[in-house]
Amino acid sequence: MSAELCVGFHREPAFVVACPECNGVRLAAVEGEITGSIIADATDVAILSSDAQGLSIRRNVITNAGNNGIQLLRGAQGHDGTQVLDNRIDGTRNRSGGSGQYGNAINAHRAGDVMVRGNLIRGCAFSGVRGNSAWNIQIIGNTVHEAGETALYSEFGFEGAVIANNIVDGAQTGVSVTNFNEGGRLAVVQGNIFRNLAALKPNPSPDDLLGIGIYVEADTTVSGNVVEGAEAAGIAVGWGGFLRDIAVTGNVVRNASIGIAVSVVSGARSTLISGNVVTGFRRGAIVGMDHARPVTADLSRDDAKLDPHLTIIGNRIG
Repeated sequence: MSAELCVGFHREPAFVVACPECNGVRLAAVEGEITGSIIADATDVAILSSDAQGLSIRRNVITNAGNNGIQLLRGAQGHDGTQVLDNRIDGTRNRSGGSGQYGNAINAHRAGDVMVRGNLIRGCAFSGVRGNSAWNIQIIGNTVHEAGETALYSEFGFEGAVIANNIVDGAQTGVSVTNFNEGGRLAVVQGNIFRNLAALKPNPSPDDLLGIGIYVEADTTVSGNVVEGAEAAGIAVGWGGFLRDIAVTGNVVRNASIGIAVSVVSGARSTLISGNVVTGFRRGAIVGMDHARPVTADLSRDDAKLDPHLTIIGNRIG
């Protein structure tokens, strides 16, 4: 490993050391910068930050990390303020297994007010950017190639996520804004491109809906996105009764099995689907779902009977 490391310290206790367990860099309670570093073949995490206050991680090159590329942790949910900007992260592996704790190029856990912008990510076992209980996270202008699971993730007990102007090429799911059952809510998904979405072969979770461009559950607007080539659905709205206050407007969905899949299970609440262009669908342009199972005819038809929580209007179907 070779590296040029520039770190500023502004409060105690603060330290940065080479970590023999992770073969990268471990930081605790640091304000400052890591910039222009090259970290290759870390056994565990390339850059691990705990309880930061305004850290900046910029223009680094990270390759072949064993578990996570850049990981931001907090002991309790709170302000972190770390900026993760313009890094290149390739070949993030998942040596320790699990269901998403590892295998992420960038992972923020309980870290609030984090900005993840302009990163180029190629080949990650799970996610390109994963926010777990990360309030007010912004995931903007990143490019993710070949994510093994969900490319961009905001999950569990969060409030506030902006996911905008990203490009994802190759993933099981392009973006997931989920876990309303755990309090996950309040997001904007805007201006992204998602393409080549398909389940792994063989499908690791046959009871799930895999091969989705955009998946959302609560208090979220989905606008101005383009989804092309989704094995299951271009846009999926809600999971069972976990659906509230969603607007899906002005998106383009091309070549998906289902263009827009929306929950019609009891408990689902207000959903607007308007002004979208949906073409090249195979099972329906807009279809009502009971979890992963289609249960209605095409709801985009003029004579379709809609559940009371649905407003479907002004979409261009072709």
